[in-house]
Amino acid sequence: MDFLQLTGKSILVMGAANKKSVAYRVGRLLTEAGADVLWSVRSEARKEQLRKLVGEAPIYVCDVEHQDQIDKLAEAVRLDREGIHGIVHSIAFADYSAGWLPFHETPRTAFLQAIDISCFSVIAVSNAFRSLLDLKDGSVVTISISTTRMAAENYGYMAPVKAALDSSMCFLAKSFSKFSRVRFNAVCPGLLKTSASAGIPGYVDSYLFAEQATLRKEAVQTDEVANAVAFLLSPRSSGMNAQGLVIDAGMETNYFDESLVKQAIDNS
Repeated sequence: MDFLQLTGKSILVMGAANKKSVAYRVGRLLTEAGADVLWSVRSEARKEQLRKLVGEAPIYVCDVEHQDQIDKLAEAVRLDREGIHGIVHSIAFADYSAGWLPFHETPRTAFLQAIDISCFSVIAVSNAFRSLLDLKDGSVVTISISTTRMAAENYGYMAPVKAALDSSMCFLAKSFSKFSRVRFNAVCPGLLKTSASAGIPGYVDSYLFAEQATLRKEAVQTDEVANAVAFLLSPRSSGMNAQGLVIDAGMETNYFDESLVKQAIDNS
């Protein structure tokens, strides 16, 4: 049974890096569901790496910092497909080369670059693809985070950037509603074990704490996030628009778990 109703539908997946990345897991799941998956990566080197994983599927190169490359991506897809059903935006970048700084010392250039790549890119891509998207049933899904109000020092300025991303999805949904029924939603996972997260200072300790804070005492898995993305892409989620779907295994309800409180008190 084709429950997701994605068989034969063309979906562009942006941001795959390796086997551990959310974008790759999403694309693999969509392929298994019968979708026609097109891939977009940042560089030729990434393209070569991904080719080993996805075979002959179309792979395009697009660095979303450059509008001309976004426009060329849309044109290339237009030449290959009459239209697409959806877009998966799994792109984020933060420059921590200045070291682990308190938030108020965030370098302006680093913050603005993170906004450009991690947030504005979904606006630019959606605009470039507006005439290619299925206007009756299209879906755009981005990857955010479970909460943008938990001020974790090591995550730094990326939480405000993700907050801008969340808000942008709402405004895109409203804007596109003037001429289409394209839906815009975010999947908002708790801490994941990915290659990208490994570059965040102190991330491993935060990940281990988050795992203990979940109700099941087991961290969120990347495949669980992929499942949610596939659902939001599918017609089965037709009533969901401008939403952020939190996938955190109950973590947000469990910060005062008695075992965590006891550990904190015993170590104080």
